[in-house]
Amino acid sequence: MSSVTWARRRSSLARFWQQYRRQRAGVIGAVILAIFVVLALITPLVTDPSGMDVTKATGAKMAPPSLGFLLGTDESGRSILLMILWGSRVSLLIGFMSALLSMVIGTVVGIAAGHFRGWAAAALMRVTDWFLVLPSLVLALVLSAILGGSTSTIILAIGITSWASTARLIRAQTLAVEARPYIERSRALGAGHWHVMSRHVLPNVAPLVLANTTLQVASAIVAESTLAFLGADSGQASWGQLLRGSYDWGAATAGAWWYILAPGLCIVAVVLAFTLCGRAMEAVLNPRLRGVSR
Repeated sequence: MSSVTWARRRSSLARFWQQYRRQRAGVIGAVILAIFVVLALITPLVTDPSGMDVTKATGAKMAPPSLGFLLGTDESGRSILLMILWGSRVSLLIGFMSALLSMVIGTVVGIAAGHFRGWAAAALMRVTDWFLVLPSLVLALVLSAILGGSTSTIILAIGITSWASTARLIRAQTLAVEARPYIERSRALGAGHWHVMSRHVLPNVAPLVLANTTLQVASAIVAESTLAFLGADSGQASWGQLLRGSYDWGAATAGAWWYILAPGLCIVAVVLAFTLCGRAMEAVLNPRLRGVSR
C-alpha cells in the first residue's frame, strides 16, 4: 500500500476524531465504554477466579455491601463485585461478537439484494422479511436450547436472528449508491459485479455499517441478558445470569437490592454508552446530521 493511501487514511481518521470530539454525548459514551472494556481486560490480572466457586465462598449469604464485599454477596456468599467483573468479559464478548456476526450477514445480504436484480434479489428479500416477522428473541431462545448452552452458541443464536433490519438498511443505501453516474461508467468500462460491490458500494455503505454496529452491540448485550434471565445462558458468569440468580433466590423479597441493582446498572450503563457512541458516529458520518450537537 502506497504512502499516499496511508496519508489519506490518517487524515480521514484525524478529521473523524476532530468532529467526534464535538459530540459531547459521544465522548461521554466512549469514556464509559472504555472504563468497562479496561476493567474487563484487567480482571484476570487483578482478581482470582476461584472466588466464584461456591465451595470457596467466604462471605455470608446475601450480605449487604461492606468493606470486605463492596457490592455485597449472593446466595452462596460470593462477591457480587467479583462476579460482575468476570461477567463483564462474557457479556461484552457476546455483545461484540454477535453484533459483528449480525452486521456481516446483514451487510452481505443487503449489498447483494441491492446490487442484483430479478429472482436473486427477490429471494434474498423474502428471506429477510421472514426473519423480520419472526420474534427474534423467541427464535434465539429456541436456537440456543437446540444447540446447547455455550458462549459460541449464544453468539450464533443472537447473530443469525438480528441481521434482517440491517440488511434492509444496507439494501436501501446500496440502491442509492448504484443510482449514481459513476457506477454506470464503471460498468461501461467492464467492471464486474464483485468490483462494483467491493470497490464502489462497500466503501460508501461502510460508515452506515460502522455507526449501526455500535447500536447493534447494545441490542446484543440486552438480548444476551434477556436470554440468560430466561435460562438460556452460556454456562459462565454474566450480568444476565446474575439477574437470573437474584430472581431465583428471591433477592427482591429478601431485601438484597445490591444483588439486583449492581448488574442492572452495568447493563444500563454499557447499553447507554454504545447508544451514545452510535448516535455520535451517525452525526459525524452522515452529512445531513453533521454539526448537530448530541
